Amino acid sequence: MRDPGRNLLAPILLLVISLHPLSLAARPFFLILSQDDLKEASAAAPPDELVDSADWDEFGDSESRPEEELDPGSWRPMFEPDGGDPLPPAAGGSAPEELYYSGVSKMMAAASSGEGRLMEEAVSEFEDGAAAGYAHAQSALGFLYGMGQMRDRSKGKAFLYHHFAAEGGNMQSKMALAYTYMRQDMYDKAVKLYAELAEVAVNSFLITKESPVIEPVRIHNGAEENKEALRKSRGEDDEDFQILEYQAQKGNAIAMYKVGLFYYFGLRGLRRDHKKALFWFLKAVEKGEPRSMELLGEIYARGAGVERNYTKAFEWLKLASRQQLYSAYNGMGYLYVKGYGVEKKNYTKAKEYFERAAENDEAGGHYNLGVMYLKGIGVTRDVMVACKYFISAANAGQPKAFYQLAKMFHTGVGLKKNLPMATTLYKLVAERGPWGSLSRWALESYLKGDVGKAFLLYSRMAELGYEVAQSNAAWILDKYGERSMCMGEAGFCTDAERHQRSHYLWWQASEQGNEHAALLIGDAYYYGRGTERDYERAAEAYMHAKSQSNTQAMFNLGYMHEHGQGLPFDLHLAKRYYDQALENDPAAKLPVTLALASLWIRKNYADSFLVNFIDSLPEAYPKVEEWVDNVILEEGNATILTLFVCLLTVLYLRERQRRHAAAAVGVVGGQQQPIEPVVPGLN
Repeated sequence: MRDPGRNLLAPILLLVISLHPLSLAARPFFLILSQDDLKEASAAAPPDELVDSADWDEFGDSESRPEEELDPGSWRPMFEPDGGDPLPPAAGGSAPEELYYSGVSKMMAAASSGEGRLMEEAVSEFEDGAAAGYAHAQSALGFLYGMGQMRDRSKGKAFLYHHFAAEGGNMQSKMALAYTYMRQDMYDKAVKLYAELAEVAVNSFLITKESPVIEPVRIHNGAEENKEALRKSRGEDDEDFQILEYQAQKGNAIAMYKVGLFYYFGLRGLRRDHKKALFWFLKAVEKGEPRSMELLGEIYARGAGVERNYTKAFEWLKLASRQQLYSAYNGMGYLYVKGYGVEKKNYTKAKEYFERAAENDEAGGHYNLGVMYLKGIGVTRDVMVACKYFISAANAGQPKAFYQLAKMFHTGVGLKKNLPMATTLYKLVAERGPWGSLSRWALESYLKGDVGKAFLLYSRMAELGYEVAQSNAAWILDKYGERSMCMGEAGFCTDAERHQRSHYLWWQASEQGNEHAALLIGDAYYYGRGTERDYERAAEAYMHAKSQSNTQAMFNLGYMHEHGQGLPFDLHLAKRYYDQALENDPAAKLPVTLALASLWIRKNYADSFLVNFIDSLPEAYPKVEEWVDNVILEEGNATILTLFVCLLTVLYLRERQRRHAAAAVGVVGGQQQPIEPVVPGLN
């Protein structure tokens, strides 16, 4: 798909574009395009909204802005006070901004300590700021009303506060509103908000290649803590990083590059530090490490930690390209399009560099060629060819290409208009915006043992539509209970409030493809945990998990058909689900075998004692388990039981020894020939 001709689009009957924004239990996102999606592509010229952008233009004159400008009202000053933003005054002023940051500070302190008084003071200050029309205070109130923290839970009030905050420029409220509209299938409203948010997100992307995706870390593996992922997220405290840094200090060029990379992008739990990244990249190139050359070109082009210098940027990128780092051609082409660091603008050279990158399977090359054909920069404008290049780039996971495809689905030019698809693609890109820093702060809090603050931050992200955050917040509630410092409508969460909030969060996560969440929702309805027992809704949740190939859900559906709970009594369907569970996961052989044996007994000995006994097991098991916990495992009884078992063992061994001795005497009396011993290695 390197030839820009139209004729190569005809064979595209099915394209599968995958992006993996989630991990573990969440399913990957797949976009399937057919010829039908492309049939109207040449019907019209691209409209202005597709070619031009108010906030971001790949080859426009807009400068990248710092994150505090892209995400106004961010809680960054609370967590990164040394990152260039002075910590606002905690109190003492009547200005809405002072009230807001004072409220944020108290809210965080309350989440850590569990002091309801501090949370009440925080809410009061947010209310004062909101009354003065301060958008960020309105956003905070929308969050608290949506969760039901120190105020009666009200989705209506939460929506209104977020609406006014979004009108006032709060980006996180725009995320919350967009997610709300999307859940209600109001795609005409959701797509507009996500389009704006996606434009903000791509503003900070690199010019040469795609940066490493810093995904929110899933802190659990189902029921257990995800220890491996947490270990790799401890930043400078991680033993592996300390070893890597030691190797870098000893002159290992590859280690120098990796340490610089970690600091530049903020990977493995490290805070971004462009100055440290620059230091290590310069050290690495002294040792001849070529990948550092490309990133030095990025640093000088963006002015990250140094004064912007396009001439130096071009020099470093040129050196990198000579080392067969083909993604560097993207940066060189970009500079020629802009006329930065070179003698003058030269679209012909830019196109040549982009084509070199594309010929070597660099997604950025395909993407930049798509931009040139979309906008008619140095070539004849051709939306069909642009669409082809964007598809190639998206196939390689290039998020900016997803953004352009989303715009095409949105406008109906280049691709058939499809608002649900446009909304989904915009959301994937928007979630890489600066508000994603909430995830890093939540993880840092969790690793420090501040579970309450981690829960609060994950809850804020959950409201913005991040599936991993929804899952993490729900898991913290289930795992830590009262230690989660969950604040309810009138102080600490009651057990009912915790269960309801956990249930709601798991449900949101299940809607976004988290099969473990769907399974837990089914369990909650089946057993009546945090909600009324409802077998039919349990079956619906298990069906949802089963559609995501969850083995446990398949088994549960078989059991419900076998017993007629929430589903029709049907032994044939029960067997089908049991068989599917075994096909999906061979490890399920034992429970499936037992279940099939139960089916056979139920079919051949209906209404017999055996069937009644099998049906009584679910009721008997909790009683037996409680008896074991309360009687057998009680400290004194356990000691007596252990001594009794030891006594029985001693008596058994002595009796066995006595019998062996008697048998030996009998053999001697019978004059039997002795048996020669078997010596290993001689027989």
